[in-house]
Amino acid sequence: MIIIKTDSEVQVMREAGKILRDTLLLIGESVKPGVTTKQIDKIAHDYIISRDCIPSFLGYGGFPASVCASVNEQVVHGIPCDRVLVEGDIIGIDCGVIYNGWHSDAARTFAVGKISDEKQRLIDVTKQSFFEAMKVVKEGARLGDIGHAIQDYAESNGFSVVRDLVGHGIGSNMHEDPQVPNYGKAGKGLRLKRNMTLAIEPMINEGTFEVSQLGDGWTVVTDDAKASAHYENTILVTEDGVEILSI
Repeated sequence: MIIIKTDSEVQVMREAGKILRDTLLLIGESVKPGVTTKQIDKIAHDYIISRDCIPSFLGYGGFPASVCASVNEQVVHGIPCDRVLVEGDIIGIDCGVIYNGWHSDAARTFAVGKISDEKQRLIDVTKQSFFEAMKVVKEGARLGDIGHAIQDYAESNGFSVVRDLVGHGIGSNMHEDPQVPNYGKAGKGLRLKRNMTLAIEPMINEGTFEVSQLGDGWTVVTDDAKASAHYENTILVTEDGVEILSI
């Protein structure tokens, strides 16, 4: 069931989004060679708690941390640990907060020091694929319009779109209907309605779109061990367009 939010509920989600935005900005300042993914998780956790929020991910389905920290070929759901980031890595940080009972969910991919031109292009194309999707979001548009915009932009730049993982509705629950694929056909699928809130999250790979889950039950990696990038925001569908709540 798709839950349409009231204007007052949207206002709380706006506040959650601002806090999440600030969390990710703080994380971005902390990503550098020599830092561990566990240290990044602690920075995020402590900041979220300091803002009177709850980390959405901590304990969700048994996940043991407040952020997902996915390095290089790790697509999503990487578990923070004692891994030390080194020059040339890229790291996707996916994070969520609960503010007064309402969720916001967003992700960024950061460069660790100086990275290759191709990895930087992957990060840039992944981010821009999200904004290409924003151009088509409005009341009356279809879910397929979102997926098509992301897929078309990513593939036209020589990258691939992960099929096994998708975006989702969000609100008083972190995951709500509908699922939002990052691929598809324009003009197909559910029609968007005003005050729908969605987490749109392109996951774009340097090589194959095929992925697998590791034995830890969480971490998803590319099958060819090539790099992956992730960019996500919580958005609000409006009458004539979109409001990005976590930026």
